[in-house]
Formats: sequence, structure tokens, C-alpha cells
Amino acid sequence: MTWQNVSFLTDAASAEPLCDALMEIGALSASIEDADAGTPDEKPQFGEPGSVNTPGWAHSRVLALFEPDADVAAMLAEAASSIGLATVPDFAVEALEEQNWVQLTQSQFDPIRVSERLWIVPSWHESPDPSAINLVLDPGMAFGTGSHPTTRLCLEWLERHVTPGATLLDYGCGSGILAIAAARLGAGAVSGVDIDPLAVEAARANAESNAVSARFADSAEALAGEYDLVVANILSNPLRVLAPAICAHVRRGGQLALSGILREQADEIMAIYAPWVALQVADVREDWVCLSGTRY
Repeated sequence: MTWQNVSFLTDAASAEPLCDALMEIGALSASIEDADAGTPDEKPQFGEPGSVNTPGWAHSRVLALFEPDADVAAMLAEAASSIGLATVPDFAVEALEEQNWVQLTQSQFDPIRVSERLWIVPSWHESPDPSAINLVLDPGMAFGTGSHPTTRLCLEWLERHVTPGATLLDYGCGSGILAIAAARLGAGAVSGVDIDPLAVEAARANAESNAVSARFADSAEALAGEYDLVVANILSNPLRVLAPAICAHVRRGGQLALSGILREQADEIMAIYAPWVALQVADVREDWVCLSGTRY
């Protein structure tokens, strides 16, 4: 079957109402993207938590999918009229062939070699090295496929610091990859917390796939206590705000690792955590750093 993939340009004020109107009259999907993406005029829409961006893009591109026999011109005219637009946006239509979307998505994720002994293997792939420690991962809707530099930095840090029986908390666990890796590297009790229930669900499923016993929760209170190792791979703004809460989970003499931090943010984060931990740059990958230190 061949679908109709429609695109047109509009402004920030009209983009979302047009999407809603198109969905109401029969579009199969409708989404908005920055028409200036990939150019010097590209505008970030989602900043770190705590930052404020003006919603929408002045130059918005709407993408909508329609049935093969849909009268696109008539539907766009109806949608425009329903939100009070005097004119119908100029639009383009491209044919979109039926595909195996699951297979297409999975093909974008290949096994990742982290080190000599550690691999990340999507659940639909065979392991390239059966003798290695293979982390079987299905990220679902949670962050953490292992491909981002900050995740790699944390995995490499865990390889250097996990000792047999050590307890670990993954603060902002996403797919659970760091907690699972720690368990496979020999840690004892491992736990993870994330504010997103979908992340917690994905982490639990991934732990089961790896035959790992781990606790995951969407509330730090549910995982109260101190740990030998705490790792937080999130973003600099949450790391600033959560410094007292994160450090409270690190036992005295325990190790803390932070990532999701750009080079230029490192000094500020180290200063914020100084009352609890003397952080140092443990490693750098591209423009990202991993900071670590011992709890006083």
C-alpha cells in the first residue's frame, strides 16, 4: 500500500492547531518540526530541565500522513478554515510505500563494543563475541542505548570501579543499562531510579533479559539508603538541583560519578558538589566529561 506523505510550511501559532484539525478530519498522523533544522537558524525546542524556551518554531514544517485515496487538498482546506486561516498553505505530496517499520527501526541499532570485555547487544541481534560480557538491551521508549558518549563514559568508569559485591545506585536510570552493567561486572545489590515510569518499566524488562536481579523505582524514597557507588548520567541542570539528594545516597568513602556534562560546565558542577565530594575529570569523550570522586 502507498500512503500520502504531505508537508507544508506554516508559523508557530498555526502549526499545532493545524495538526489537531487534520487529525480530527482523518489524517493518520501529524507532526511538527523546525523548518530551519540543520541550518544556522535552527532553534532548540527542548532545553535542559529548568531552562525556558519559547514553544514552537517561527518557521514550522508540518508533516501529515493520509490514506492513499484521501482528498488532501480538500482536507487541508477544511482544516485551515476550521482554525480561521484565510488561505490554505502550499503543500507537497510524496508517496510513502508500506514498510516493515519495526524491522527498519531495529536496523538502526547494531551491537556496540564498549571495551575488550564489554558489549551492548540489541535484543534482536546475535552477540559478535559470545565470550564477552554482553548487555542485552531493548531500550523501548527509555533513553540509554549505549551509543551516546556520556553512556560510554559511565560504562568505562564502571569497568574501572566496580568491585565484587559493591552496592550501586543508578540515579536517572533510563533503560537501566548502567545498573545492569554494574551487576554483570560483579556488583552486589544494584538499584536504579527514574522519574519516568516508562523508563522504570524498560529497565525492569532489560534486567530480566540479562538475568540480573535489580531494583528499579520512580521515586528515590523507594530506594533510600547509602551505596558504595552512585552514578548519575543525566543533564547539568538536574545535577545542579539534585546535588544534595544524589550525594546523600553515597556512603562516606564511596564513589560518585556524574556525566551528561559538557566541558564548559565541569568547573561549575565540581564547585556545587564540593561540600560532599572533591570531583575531578575522570574522562572526556568528544565534548562530554565524566566527573568522579570520593565522598568525604
